[in-house]
Amino acid sequence: MTVHLEVSEGVGTIRLDRPPMNALDIATQDRLKELAEEAADRADVRAVILFGGDKVFAAGADIKEMQDMDHAAMIARARALQDSFSAVARIPKPVVAAVTGYALGGGCELALCADYRIAGENAKLGQPEILLGVIPGAGGTQRLSRLVGPSKAKDLIFTGRMVKADEALALGLVDRVVPADEVYSAAHEWAARLARGPAIALRAAKESIDAGLETDLETGLAIERNWFSGLFATEDRERGMRSFVEEGPGKAKFV
Repeated sequence: MTVHLEVSEGVGTIRLDRPPMNALDIATQDRLKELAEEAADRADVRAVILFGGDKVFAAGADIKEMQDMDHAAMIARARALQDSFSAVARIPKPVVAAVTGYALGGGCELALCADYRIAGENAKLGQPEILLGVIPGAGGTQRLSRLVGPSKAKDLIFTGRMVKADEALALGLVDRVVPADEVYSAAHEWAARLARGPAIALRAAKESIDAGLETDLETGLAIERNWFSGLFATEDRERGMRSFVEEGPGKAKFV
């Protein structure tokens, strides 16, 4: 298998494993979708790390495989391609991308599906599809522009240029930069902390933000209001507020 799901203490690591560059061929895309849906459904997975290994995150699609596809073949495949990445974006739990080395094309698009991105100092990110005569097709034109703004996204997509970790941080493409050998440990620390949090409230926060960004303010406020009210039916809400009153903030143990 070219993608694995490893679970330990509430943290699930979706690990790409297709040496040497983790090229995202069709089989890898389909496996990624399967494991994203599994991570979404499993109660023992409370936070997720996307990881490609110590040397490379993912250098993009398998161009040799794609070269043989004609218009009709890509029409038949394009929805499944997007669905495999959207399955990651729809995981209703905190997701962090641990980015080492190249995250290009589909690799960058996969990182965009996470809620938070930690990059190594050796990371290089970009959407070079224009250099092949095409555009990003796994969500890059949409998720990148929503993350960094349309003009910055257009610069990256129009030119196809790669950016190093420091520029990616300045652009808002990644959220934190650490030494390359500390990327996974930093991502695991982030995920493990949230894995100990109130799972339903975290889901509510993620879905409120993501759904709210796709609609008008009034509808977004209604989404927030419904989730907020609903959380008053949870045991975690009772525990959190009782702990705050009796012990002070930040000491609640959630179920």
